[in-house]
Amino acid sequence: MGETEMKENEYEEELLDYEEDDEKATESTGVKVNGEANKKGYVGIHSSGFRDFLLKPELLRAIVDSGFEHPSEGKLFSVQHECIPQAILGMDVICQAKSGMGKTAVFVLSTLQQIEPVSGQVAALILCHTRELAYQICHEFERFSTYLTDIKVAVFYGGVNIKIHKDLLKNECPHIVVGTPGRILALARDKDLGLKNVRHFILDECDKMLESLDMRRDVQEIFKMTPHDKQVMMFSATLSKEIRPVCKKFMQDPMEIYVDDEAKLTLHGLVQHYIKLSELEKNRKLNDLLDALDFNQVVIFVKSVSRAAELNKLLVECNFPSICIHSGMSQEERLTRYKNFKEGHKRILVATDLVGRGIDIERVNIVINYDMPDSADTYLHRVGRAGRFGTKGLAITFVSSSSDSDVLNQVQERFEVDIKELPEQIDTSTYMPS
Repeated sequence: MGETEMKENEYEEELLDYEEDDEKATESTGVKVNGEANKKGYVGIHSSGFRDFLLKPELLRAIVDSGFEHPSEGKLFSVQHECIPQAILGMDVICQAKSGMGKTAVFVLSTLQQIEPVSGQVAALILCHTRELAYQICHEFERFSTYLTDIKVAVFYGGVNIKIHKDLLKNECPHIVVGTPGRILALARDKDLGLKNVRHFILDECDKMLESLDMRRDVQEIFKMTPHDKQVMMFSATLSKEIRPVCKKFMQDPMEIYVDDEAKLTLHGLVQHYIKLSELEKNRKLNDLLDALDFNQVVIFVKSVSRAAELNKLLVECNFPSICIHSGMSQEERLTRYKNFKEGHKRILVATDLVGRGIDIERVNIVINYDMPDSADTYLHRVGRAGRFGTKGLAITFVSSSSDSDVLNQVQERFEVDIKELPEQIDTSTYMPS
């Protein structure tokens, strides 16, 4: 394993403090476009489909195939409606908006709309902080480029023999590259991955990469290998005011879209409940819930690798179709299990917060916090796995200590939501897709 790959393994879940001396974070409220509050009305958003963006017919066809005939809709805000018209013109973009609002579609569609593939040249580079998310993004590019048959997409991350990646780049160079910073940097340093023709540079879950100083150095080094004249886009579900100036250093006069009213970050269509119980009662209660609830797929979050492995073992012994993913596994095993769950071969996933961010699995409609998350932010990312793209979902949180209660209170105050105790009977229609 090379030095970059070893370093890459250290990135996960580690955020380092960063103080910005020369630039103060920009204050913003609501939606901002080029720094000015966008006060225009939202009448007509719901009736305007992707056709209004004048996308390539091949793209529109793939969008219809995917069932996304209209941009993601919200009562006050549509990321796609705000971003796509500007993004397809090549503008730099910073976008912070809640999970499930279709941020991935913004950069996938705008990149595919603009790209003019040239054989042997990488035109777009997308960086993200985990292999699972890289795989997910690559899948989205492949899905929406079905009818753009000239465009090749590839994904590169650590844990795979680097020679395989080098051979692919040499023999069948992709036009769109998705990957994690450590592996991308290793390929670029060795001159196997040429970045001098990159026209689109994108960071997904950008705060995760820029708040970690080691990963930020890798991103900066990769950035310097790309041309000065290019489009830069950055996306995240949470983007602190402290990290925004760091993002802007990579950009030229970016369009800014922030949802700063955190109450709006509460997910529409998501039913949220808690259960008070002791630590010893958790297993029995979980068994009862899995027996009683109707679900397509469930993600159960726990706080440690050992608890993930033990709980998954217990569920399998009780004949539940369960699988687990945690950071103690090899990259290859994690990705194999992730694909297994995503493709519907297992209906229950036990996971640590490794999969609490950015992962889209369309069939998931229930999230259970077996262990309380450590913060309101983590809670948002976890429950965001259910009820994606405005569909219905259910989140149930186990509360077994005073510190658990404190976090639950923080969630309710911050997102202005009243989370009630789980009732004896829950109406299936409130969380099952119709």
